Amino acid sequence: MKVSGEKVAEWADARLGYRGRARGALRKAFPDHWSFLLAEIWLYSFVVLVLTGVYLSFYFHPSSEQVVYQGSYGPLQGQLVSEAFDSTMHLSFDVRGGLLIRQAHHWAALIFVAALFVHMMRVFFTGAFRKPRELHWVLVFSLLVLAMFGGLTGYDLPNDLLSGTGLVVVNGTILSVPIVGTYLSMFLFGGEFPGDDLVARFNAIHVLVIPALMTVLIVALVALSLRGRPAQYPGPGRTNRNVVGVPAQVFLVKSAGFFFLVCGVIFFVAAVAQINPVWEYGPYRPDQVSAGSQPDWYMGVADGLLRVMPGWEISAWGHTLALDNLIPLLAGFGLFLVMGAYPFIEAWVTGDDREQHLLDRPRNRPVRTALGAAWLSVYLVALTGAANDVIALRLHVSVNSVTWAVRIGLFVVPLVVYFVAKRWALGLQRRDRDKVLHGRETGVVKRLPHGEYVEVHEPLGQEELYALTAHEQYAPLPPPAGGNGDGGGPTRVQQLRAGLSRRFYGGGSQIRKPTEDEYKEITHS
Repeated sequence: MKVSGEKVAEWADARLGYRGRARGALRKAFPDHWSFLLAEIWLYSFVVLVLTGVYLSFYFHPSSEQVVYQGSYGPLQGQLVSEAFDSTMHLSFDVRGGLLIRQAHHWAALIFVAALFVHMMRVFFTGAFRKPRELHWVLVFSLLVLAMFGGLTGYDLPNDLLSGTGLVVVNGTILSVPIVGTYLSMFLFGGEFPGDDLVARFNAIHVLVIPALMTVLIVALVALSLRGRPAQYPGPGRTNRNVVGVPAQVFLVKSAGFFFLVCGVIFFVAAVAQINPVWEYGPYRPDQVSAGSQPDWYMGVADGLLRVMPGWEISAWGHTLALDNLIPLLAGFGLFLVMGAYPFIEAWVTGDDREQHLLDRPRNRPVRTALGAAWLSVYLVALTGAANDVIALRLHVSVNSVTWAVRIGLFVVPLVVYFVAKRWALGLQRRDRDKVLHGRETGVVKRLPHGEYVEVHEPLGQEELYALTAHEQYAPLPPPAGGNGDGGGPTRVQQLRAGLSRRFYGGGSQIRKPTEDEYKEITHS
């Protein structure tokens, strides 16, 4: 006799067929490494964002209509504020738990973008973007861009003086776009800046458009992860044809515990660390600018490029081209475009069309590691430029000196970082080669019969030997012999591909790993 629960399950399975798919998913193995938790952090932070955002939407009024503030915060009583600012103040001071939810929402947004960014860097430096995961990289990159714009639109909703100052910068950047800039500004703000529909339009974008797009991307990412084979770090027994890890049941239990841990950390930080105190900034007024204003860290690169750009303008045919806004916009766009397109560039350079399920150690791809480090250095230098006034104030130096240091650093620091990171990776490769051939240093010094002092080396175990030698080293592509160029010679595209291949994998770009014959000759095995 079947109980009612079993009947319901059979009825649903007959129409949905979920049991077969569930059994298949439970048979999957999941690699167990701490770096894979980064993806879970941003996923669970997004869940917190959605839940706290729903709560905030019950009390927030997305309107720019002016009202007189009569709330609990004494210094602002009797002041004209927008309904958006008034509802934010009411939520912060008069709604039980409102300030905690507000701050948890903001901290979750920062942690979400940070975890997503670090996750992308992990994928980049380990080569997890290679076939068949190019689409995964594109989806995560798109999610990062959406998260940044989601944070920007949410940051501006309270309509306080700090967010208004940031919107002035945003509007100036939009207006610098040739031909369509003024139309974009009028559409976004509903008229001349700041317009009357600013908060309502940003609220629609922040609450409806961006979360819907992000949800679609996350569902697609989860579907790809469940359907495909997860990448894993190299080790004994791990190949491109298998997965070594924990069963799905264990993974689900650990993930559930980690979800509550992430939620607990977010709410703990929200309870002890104040963020975005709009009552200290006051309501937005177009005739005022908040001193020492700083954007959230992920938008700091854009603000930094704007601050250090000289005030260049070009006037022609009755029109003015504001290069001081347009060039930073194009530079920031290009910086992220290169990151998004890199997997396809590397695949084109290597010509490798095989599926790759084993991850790289960053040291074994010196050029890729150096390029990633140089990209991060540009981001950090620009982020420093976003705080040029604060740095000048705290260190008692001229703001012009800080600005010029950032300008020079944007060109010098990436080159230095590229060179250092590449040499560092090559040095680690050389050390790995020596360890494989000669063993591990023990610190024990021995005197030979003829008087020479040598350090005793201990042979490596098979597991460590495998980890240091399992990686594949690409050979640079041969010089192009022909093509469709003038005179039957190679085209410029072919020459570029061959040149990049030599830069990536030619002499001076990797240390040849020891062969089996070299190992046997030195170890006499």
